[in-house]
Amino acid sequence: MNVVMDRIFSGIQPTGTPHLGNYLGAIQNWVNLQEKYNSVLYSIMDLHSLTMPKEPAVLRQNVLDTTAAILACGIDPRKCFLFRQSLVPEHTELAWILGCLTNVPRLLRLPQWKMKCASQNNDGNVGLLTYPVLQAADILLYKSTHVPVGEDQVLHLELAQDIAQHFNKKYGEFFPVPKAILSTTKKIKSLRDPTVKMSKSDPQKLATINIADSPEEIVLKFRKAVTDFTSEVTYDPSSRPGVSNLVSIHAAVTGLSIEEVLHQAVGLDTAHYKMVVAEAVIQKFTPVRNEIKKLQEDKTYLIKILEAGAEKAKELATPIYQEVRRLVGFQ
Repeated sequence: MNVVMDRIFSGIQPTGTPHLGNYLGAIQNWVNLQEKYNSVLYSIMDLHSLTMPKEPAVLRQNVLDTTAAILACGIDPRKCFLFRQSLVPEHTELAWILGCLTNVPRLLRLPQWKMKCASQNNDGNVGLLTYPVLQAADILLYKSTHVPVGEDQVLHLELAQDIAQHFNKKYGEFFPVPKAILSTTKKIKSLRDPTVKMSKSDPQKLATINIADSPEEIVLKFRKAVTDFTSEVTYDPSSRPGVSNLVSIHAAVTGLSIEEVLHQAVGLDTAHYKMVVAEAVIQKFTPVRNEIKKLQEDKTYLIKILEAGAEKAKELATPIYQEVRRLVGFQ
């Protein structure tokens, strides 16, 4: 009998130091999952990052900064495999095989393609179209059973599930169909426009809190956060998105419920409440910020962690990929 062991796979694009939304939506969850599961793989997705133009020196630095940040947030290489995606070539080799089982209209319907293609003057590159197939390969290469995802990646996971089923139907039961572990954190919004999510690429510098921001920067960004003309603190995302975003952030960084946070805010106007949230964020991230700085000074250590993780990931991937080669007729 084929006993399937629970295995978690997730990845993060190397965009440098993550922002508050990345931390609360993904990294915090990663830290919890490495405690709960015995087999956990986390990858720095440098292959995916090439879908948008990158300078080589910037990409190299971003990989190290992202690694430093997630280690500082509590990812422990003794409890998971932390590795750089491009160091395991089987990811791209499996992506080719899976790409040959995937039809183009399905990829053209994915919202990320439409959105990002528009941002590149409808001149989207092939990588941008096919990266969801590479995502499927990332997951299936390790026979992963569970994938932590945000709402915006659910359709990509559904594609991976469909590709796994299509492969199994054609070549016999082989890949487990991966299940989603949905993030419970409310989507963190931009501080300058609470109708859109917080993003590193936001041209407004005050819109996004980076987890390595200084206390002064954090205070300034919260002080300038867009709210409305009602001074009371309430939670109503549809009619008061700005204040509700502050409440979501406050709850997420303190671990309190929305109700508990609102109870604490009774009697405060929004201007004072912004400073309460800023202080909670500063308390949460000051030790993380100090640790990031320390780790960034030791590039050799960071490179070593990623290489050691890649060796372990490769050990896991090689027999699975060899079996795929046999199934499709390469050997």
